[in-house]
Amino acid sequence: MNKSIPLWVHLLLLAVAIIFPFVLPSAFWVNFGVLALFYAFIGQSWNIAGGFAGQLSFGHVAFLGAGAYASTIVQMRFGWNPWLGLPVAALAGAAAGWMVAAMSFRAGLKGSYFALITLAFAEVFRIVANSIEITGGGLGMLIPMKQTAANFQFGDRRVFYYIMLALTVVSIAIAVWLKASRFGARLAAIRENEDSAMALGINVYSEKVKVMMLSGAIAGVGGCFFAQYFLYIDPTIAFGTDKSVEMLLVSMIGGAGTVYGPLIGAVLLALVSEVTRAMFTIQGLSLVIYGTLLVIIIAFLPNGLVDLFKRREKRQLGRLSSGASSKTGDA
Repeated sequence: MNKSIPLWVHLLLLAVAIIFPFVLPSAFWVNFGVLALFYAFIGQSWNIAGGFAGQLSFGHVAFLGAGAYASTIVQMRFGWNPWLGLPVAALAGAAAGWMVAAMSFRAGLKGSYFALITLAFAEVFRIVANSIEITGGGLGMLIPMKQTAANFQFGDRRVFYYIMLALTVVSIAIAVWLKASRFGARLAAIRENEDSAMALGINVYSEKVKVMMLSGAIAGVGGCFFAQYFLYIDPTIAFGTDKSVEMLLVSMIGGAGTVYGPLIGAVLLALVSEVTRAMFTIQGLSLVIYGTLLVIIIAFLPNGLVDLFKRREKRQLGRLSSGASSKTGDA
């Protein structure tokens, strides 16, 4: 358990998330909750690689798209049950993560070079999906609507909400584990200084490949959920750069390298997205506003919105310590 976050905070947030669809049961708010949790989940996948390990990626959507296509292909082309698409998507995302990491890190790419090569990989995946028959080419793949639980389709959107909530809880648990584990400590050392980490005996290449596989597996599961929720994918949707931007933004705005940063950023992104969609018809305006917020937050809160809570805690500790000092002086 992450010592910096008390257990009651985890339980309180979980309780709020559980009762949310009953307090606000309208279709609008349930869909808002699903999207917010989805952004938090895929944001956490980016955060595990980019925040905890310092491996900044501009093409993380490659892993999401790999999971979306792998799960949809085994369902539509081979007749597999859609629920089996979740582990298939995880494996596909992990495999894509391994391929990108092995090729990039073996070549010694890091920093901005690695970020750009991930963007190139995402574009290659999009071109491949657009060109081969099994993916449906440019027409994409449409999943027939059969609203049964066995078919991963539900008339009540709250079921999708709770599935996404369970996945998000798992991703947060992984982040909590990373904060406390030796693997997470090795990743933190790599993030701070790779040369120093190597001097300490850490196998930098191996650890970076592992974290990219873990991150890719999470993003792949997100791709499977995305396909089942919207019942349609095509190369532009599955490998669009907007998803990579969203993953990066929710983590950076909420607080990269923190447990709840992606969740905080995701709630804000979902709010901005829904409000702008309701008030304006300009496509992409939500990302423009969100990007503006990112610039403002980086200027005043370089560690993300999570830094607000840390600063408040420090002020409270400062007041307590000053109060204790004054009492000692009076004594």
